[in-house]
Amino acid sequence: MIFDTATLTDPGMVRENNEDSSFALETSLPTTSEAVSLGIYIVADGMGGHQAGEVASKMAVQIISTTLLDKFREAKGAPSPSLFVKQAIEKANAEIYASASGNPHLSSMGTTVTLGLRLDNRLYLAHAGDSRAYLITDERIEQITRDHSLVQRLIELDQLTPEEAAEHPQRNVLYRAIGQSDTLDVDAITRRLPPRSRLLLCSDGLWNMVSEETIRQVVTEAAYPQDACDKLVRLANDRGGPDNITVVLVQVPG
Repeated sequence: MIFDTATLTDPGMVRENNEDSSFALETSLPTTSEAVSLGIYIVADGMGGHQAGEVASKMAVQIISTTLLDKFREAKGAPSPSLFVKQAIEKANAEIYASASGNPHLSSMGTTVTLGLRLDNRLYLAHAGDSRAYLITDERIEQITRDHSLVQRLIELDQLTPEEAAEHPQRNVLYRAIGQSDTLDVDAITRRLPPRSRLLLCSDGLWNMVSEETIRQVVTEAAYPQDACDKLVRLANDRGGPDNITVVLVQVPG
C-alpha cells in the first residue's frame, strides 16, 4: 500500500519565530511473512517564550521519532505499537522536563504533541495538549483527539459552550502537555483508517482559524495532499495568522 503524505509548517503572519515542529515518515517494516507499511506522523506546538518553545517542540519530535524507530529495530517477536507510542512520548517528557529543570533560560518550556503511528491501515495515536488529529472522509470530519485545555474541560462540565470557548480569554491554557512535570498521563487510542480516508494532524494555529467543515472541503477536494496543506496554511494566514501553523496530511489508498 502506498500512502501519500505531505506536511507544511509556517510561522504565520504575526510571530517572528516558529515554535511548531513536525515529522512525517513513510517506510516499510520487514516481517517474517511480508513487509508492513509503516508511517510515523508528529505535530508539536512549543510554548515557553524566548525560543524555549521552539527548543521543546524540536526535542519532542527528535526524541519520539528516534525512540519509535529504535523500538521497532530492537523488538523481538511481535511489536507492541500501542505501548511504543506511549513510551516514546513519556521519554520525551522526561528528557524535556529534565532539560528545563537544569537550565533557567528554558525553565518554562513545554510542548504539545500529537503522534500517529500507522501499521498498514491501523493507526496508533498518542496525544498530550491541544494539537489535534482528525479523520476525514468525503462525507464527514471527526476530531479523534481530545484537547487538554481549560476551556475544553469547562465544555465537558457544561459550564461553557463551544462558541463561548472560542472567545474565552484563557482558551490557550493547557492542563496537560510535555515538560510540565516529571510524569505525564498520555492519551492513547487505536483506530482503523478506512480506504480513501485522510488523516490530518495540526496545531491550533490551523483549527483556531479555519472551521472543521472548511478543512474537510479543502482536504477532500485537493488533487494531492501537498495542495491541501498549502491551501489550509494560506487560509489560516488570510484570516490573520496570529499563531504558527503546522499540518501533516496522510492520504489512505483505496
